Amino acid sequence: MRKDIIKSLIALKQQEMPFELIHRDNELPVNRKKIITIPGVRRCGKSTLMMIAINELLKVGVPVQNILWIGFDDERLKNMTSDDLDEIITSYMEMYPDTPIKDVHMFFDEIQIIKSWEYFVLRLYKSYCKNIYISGSNATMLSSELSTVLRGYPLEYKTYPLSFNEFCRFKGINTDTYLEQEKALVRNAFIDFNRDSAFPEVVLTESRTEKLQLLNGYFNTMLLKDIVEHYAITNMPVLRYFVKRIMANLTKPTSILSIYNDIKSQGLKISKDELYRWAGYICDVFMFIRIPKYERSLIKEQKSLNKYYCIDNGLRSAVLLPQSDDNGKLLENTVLLQLQRNMGPADRIFYFQGSAECDFVIQRNEYIEELIQVTWDMSDESTREREINGILEASSVTQCDKLTIITVDEDTTLVRNGKTINIIPASKWLLHCS
Repeated sequence: MRKDIIKSLIALKQQEMPFELIHRDNELPVNRKKIITIPGVRRCGKSTLMMIAINELLKVGVPVQNILWIGFDDERLKNMTSDDLDEIITSYMEMYPDTPIKDVHMFFDEIQIIKSWEYFVLRLYKSYCKNIYISGSNATMLSSELSTVLRGYPLEYKTYPLSFNEFCRFKGINTDTYLEQEKALVRNAFIDFNRDSAFPEVVLTESRTEKLQLLNGYFNTMLLKDIVEHYAITNMPVLRYFVKRIMANLTKPTSILSIYNDIKSQGLKISKDELYRWAGYICDVFMFIRIPKYERSLIKEQKSLNKYYCIDNGLRSAVLLPQSDDNGKLLENTVLLQLQRNMGPADRIFYFQGSAECDFVIQRNEYIEELIQVTWDMSDESTREREINGILEASSVTQCDKLTIITVDEDTTLVRNGKTINIIPASKWLLHCS
């Protein structure tokens, strides 16, 4: 019975090929003879990247029947275990007995749903098939555990919601800003991008009501499927409150202990250790990105408070429905997400806090490469001095002289204390940083 379902899923996907898609900035390699992993938050476009790779395979002559796609989030496969995964291969071989399994390109979407799937993938790779693509919404499953089991076989392509460049492409906006009219369109697009969601499906949805429905659906699925079910959490109301508190504290150092004391004062039962575990879980499912404080001492770094940035501005706004003007916070979150897109495996991002603050300290390998300050507007003189003083203090401590301040509109260069500070509009920085 399950074999019939598997065969049906394979055949239905093959009927859709080639796919009609809007291209992303990054593409997956084809014919690398590697396990290609695509981790990322739900609905950010992981499946689309795999479909783009399939289109490329079809262009170079790979037959449709040589492509096997299974999406494990199909409810008909929900009771599948790792012991059952061989049925996928036997089902495919029954469909195409004359196709050598070594010539097949396999795409497994949301595979982290199946416990111990990585042993199946390793056996498949070592004994049968060298072109395997796997996507999933859990960082632990697609990074640390995978690296341990697969011992260096995978190539990882972490995926995020749309960049600003991709957002403009989805909206049909020309980013070659030679004409004043085009510049105005790009500037207006940036305002929308910073405020709204960058999840592809939401970007392509016109109705504001439908956008909110989609985003709240994403949020609830992340909580229920990716956290509650995966980590066997029973205290859903406290988890929901905890996540909202983290969201509300965007761009600020976050004390898990303070949230614990707040929850405890309401008469709700939860342990500190459990909240610290939850803080890890919400990052493991890519709902948040955790940034440590810059310290020269590793011990001090581990003892300092982290900042938590949300994977999508629109998701945060849909959940919190903020009443105040959050443009500055959202801009800082937007910049952090773009920095993450460009990070290499040995790179790190910190925040700096001394007598003044600097939003981002960018470390490439072992060197501090750049300091970035983010503020919506610096027309107020006290704001201007605060932002400049913060980046200069960070420069003095880190010995880094590449200094950038990102605002909504200002485009200039200034010299202060013998150091050059580049002030750049966010839309321009985002497009050049893509």
